[in-house]
Amino acid sequence: MATPPTFRMGRLDHVHIRVPDRDEAARWYAEHLGFEPVAEYDFWAKGFEGGPLQISADGGRTTLALFEASEGHPMVPQRTGVAFSVDAEVFSAFIRSLPNGIDHPDGTPLAPEHLVDFDLCWAVDLVDPWGNQYELNCYEYDRIAADLVAADAIAVTRYWPRDTYDAYLTGGPA
Repeated sequence: MATPPTFRMGRLDHVHIRVPDRDEAARWYAEHLGFEPVAEYDFWAKGFEGGPLQISADGGRTTLALFEASEGHPMVPQRTGVAFSVDAEVFSAFIRSLPNGIDHPDGTPLAPEHLVDFDLCWAVDLVDPWGNQYELNCYEYDRIAADLVAADAIAVTRYWPRDTYDAYLTGGPA
C-alpha cells in the first residue's frame, strides 16, 4: 500500500487585514512598505460590498487583503503577527530608512535599535496605524551582522543569550 503524500501548506498567499478605510490603508501601505493593488483581484474590491482590496509588494505572489471594518463587521486587531522575509540588500535599506513613519509595537517610532538578533535571522517588528503587527526577517545572518549591524554600530535586541544558540549547535549545556 502506497504512503499518501505529506501535506505541505506552501507559501504565504494572503493575510486578512481589517482597517477602517481601505483607500487610506492602501495609500499607507504603498507609501511606507511598497504595496500596490493587484489588478487580477480587483473584482473582490469592486465587485461586491465588503470585498477585500488585495495589495502586494511582490507582484501578487503574496498579498494583504484589506477589509473595511464596519458596524456589522467590527475591526478586530490581530493578536499574532504575520512575517515576511527579504534579502539582505532590501533589509539593510529598510533598517537604514528608519524612522520613517512606521511604529514599533510598543508605540514608539520604529528605529534601527529595534532590530532583533534571532541567531538564524535578523528581524524587526512593526505595526500599521490600525494595530496589525508584522515581522520583517532576513536570513542572510552573517551579511547583516557585518554589513549593517557592525558597520552602523547598531545596538540590537536579543531575547535569549547567544550561548543558548551556541549550545544548541554543539549539543552542550547553555
